[in-house]
Amino acid sequence: MKEVLLVLLCYVIGSIPFSYLCSRFLGGVDIRSRGTGNVGATNVLRTLGIKIALASLGGDLLKGMLSAWIGLHFGGEILAAGCATAAVVGHCWPVFLGYKGGKGVATSAGALLVIMPPVLLMILATFVTIIAVTRYVSLGSICAAALLPLTVLITRQPWPYIVMSFVLATMVIILHRGNIERLRNGTEKKINEKAL
Repeated sequence: MKEVLLVLLCYVIGSIPFSYLCSRFLGGVDIRSRGTGNVGATNVLRTLGIKIALASLGGDLLKGMLSAWIGLHFGGEILAAGCATAAVVGHCWPVFLGYKGGKGVATSAGALLVIMPPVLLMILATFVTIIAVTRYVSLGSICAAALLPLTVLITRQPWPYIVMSFVLATMVIILHRGNIERLRNGTEKKINEKAL
């Protein structure tokens, strides 16, 4: 019962919409009505600039970090994987915003930072390189997500983290399906372009 309550708590933690809150209180706008309408740090960056985007990103990272820490502290590997996944689910489908949230990249990264730092460093290198070359944050996110399970397998992580990596990667890629279509059509916005 304790484990179930902790997973639910981490879902609630993940549901805290930092991009929405930072945009509302620091930028004076509802981020859902600006740019792409996505409640994520990339949309905040395009719409309101680097300072508010960094605040949003920091909050999303902390959600994943705290949830992973709770799982490790109170249970171990299985609970850590469950709590981390719950936080990402909360970020993507937050109870506080009618289950319409972000795409889970930053919250996943925060969880990986606590649970598997070497794995995070490896996929972060891919993420940064792809963005530097193409200027597409979405492409960096998709490629990093696709590489996550492979990296976890190669580094011989415990089985709960292997399962978690496949779940997180699937969620992130599915939530980027609109971006994938725009990338195929050549209409995806680059990081230095304003979203419509």
